[in-house]
Amino acid sequence: MLNGSIWDKLLKFALPLAATGILQQLFNAADIAIVGRFVGKNAMAAVGSNSSIIALIVNLFVGISLGANVVIANLTGQGNTVKIEKAAHTAVVGAVIAGVIAAVVGEIFAPPILRSMGVPEEIYPLSMVYLRIYLAGMPFILLYNVESAIFRSQGDTRTPLICLLMSGLLNVLLNLFFVNVVHMSAGGVALATILSNLFSAILLFVLLTKQEGSPVRLYISKLGIEKRLLVKMLKIGVPAGIQGAVFSLSNVVIQSAVNSLGGDIMAASAAAFNIEIFAFYLINSFGQAATTFVGQNYGAHNMKRCRRISRITLLWDLGITISLSAIIYLLGAPLLSIFNNDPVIIEYGLIRLKYILLFEGINVFIEILSGSLRGYGHSAEPAAITFIGVCGVRILWVFTVFSANPSFGLLMAVYPVSWLVTAFVMIIAYFVLIKKIEKSNRSL
Repeated sequence: MLNGSIWDKLLKFALPLAATGILQQLFNAADIAIVGRFVGKNAMAAVGSNSSIIALIVNLFVGISLGANVVIANLTGQGNTVKIEKAAHTAVVGAVIAGVIAAVVGEIFAPPILRSMGVPEEIYPLSMVYLRIYLAGMPFILLYNVESAIFRSQGDTRTPLICLLMSGLLNVLLNLFFVNVVHMSAGGVALATILSNLFSAILLFVLLTKQEGSPVRLYISKLGIEKRLLVKMLKIGVPAGIQGAVFSLSNVVIQSAVNSLGGDIMAASAAAFNIEIFAFYLINSFGQAATTFVGQNYGAHNMKRCRRISRITLLWDLGITISLSAIIYLLGAPLLSIFNNDPVIIEYGLIRLKYILLFEGINVFIEILSGSLRGYGHSAEPAAITFIGVCGVRILWVFTVFSANPSFGLLMAVYPVSWLVTAFVMIIAYFVLIKKIEKSNRSL
C-alpha cells in the first residue's frame, strides 16, 4: 500500500471486500428467499420487515470495526509492531464486550422497535421471533467484523471472504434444514444465520492465532484492553458506525412508511432491497479501501499519495458502480422472481429498483470522500454531514411529502434526493478539511 502502483492494488483489495459484504447480506437474502418459497408471504414479510433493522446493526458494527482498521493501518505505516500487536488484542476483546452489551440492549428494546415501525398484527409475532433470535448473535457479528478489519489493515481481504463464503454455504444448508426438516418458520432462518456467524467468527479467530511472523497474530494469553488504543479506535469507529447506522436509521423510518402500504409492498420492498444492496456493498468496499490505503500512507506522512489514492478510488468506484447498477436494473424482474413470482410483488419491486439503482452513482461521492477522511482520522465530520443530509432529509420527506401523497414511488424518490444533498455538502467539507490536514502535516 505504501509503494508502487495504486490502480491494481485498490481493485485487488476492494473486490474481495465487496464480495464479503454481499455474502453477509446474502444471509438475510437467503432467509427471505427460502421462507418466501417454502413458508409463505407472511413469513417473507416478517423477515423483510427486519431488513432495515439488521442493516442498521451490520452497518453500525462495520463502522465500529473501521476504528480498529484505521488505528492498525496507521501503526503499520509507522512500522510500530509493538503497538500493532496490542491494538489487535484490544480490538478483539472490545468487540466481544460491545457485542454482548448490544445484544442485551437490543433484546430489551426489540418490542418497542417493531411496534414503532408499524408492523401489521398478523406479521408481528413472526417478526419478533426472527428479531430476538438474530439479536442474540450480535457478539458473533461484531467479532467477525473486527477480525476482518484486522486482516484488512494488513491488506488482506481474501481471508475474510473465504471464511464468509464457507459460512454462507453453511447458512443456506441450515436454512433448508430448519425450514423443511424441523418445520420452523422465521425463527429457523434466524437461527441458521446466527450459527453461520458464529462459525465465521471462530474460524477467523483461529486463523489470527496462526499468523506466523505477523504483528497482528493473536495470543490467548495476551488478550486484554489497552485503554489508549481503545479510545483511538472508538474515536474513529463510533462516528463511522453512526454514519453507517444513520443510513439504516433513516431506512427504518422509510420501512415504517412501507409497512403502512400493505403486505405486498412490504414483501416487494424486502426483495428489492436484497438485490439493490449488492451495488451498495461495492460502493462501500471502495470507501473502506480508501480508508485503509489513506490510513497507511497518512501514517507514513505521504500526503501526495493519499490524495492520489482518493482520486483513483473515486474513478474505480464510479465506473464499476454505474455498470453494475445498470445490469442489476435490467435483470430486475427475473431477480425479483427468485424471492417471489407474484406479479404484484415484481411490479412494486421494480419501482424501488428504479429509484435506487439509477441514481446509485451519487452515493459513490459520499462513501469515497468520507472513507478518505476516516483514513486521516477525521470520522466525526462525515458522520455529522450524513446524519443531517441523509437522516434529516429522509425523515422530513416521509412526514411531509410522502404523508401528503402516500405512494410507493414518491416514497422511494427520497433516496436520490437525500444522496444529492449529502454529496454536495460532503464534497465541500472534504476540500476544506484536506487543506487543514495538509497544513497540519507540513508542520510535523
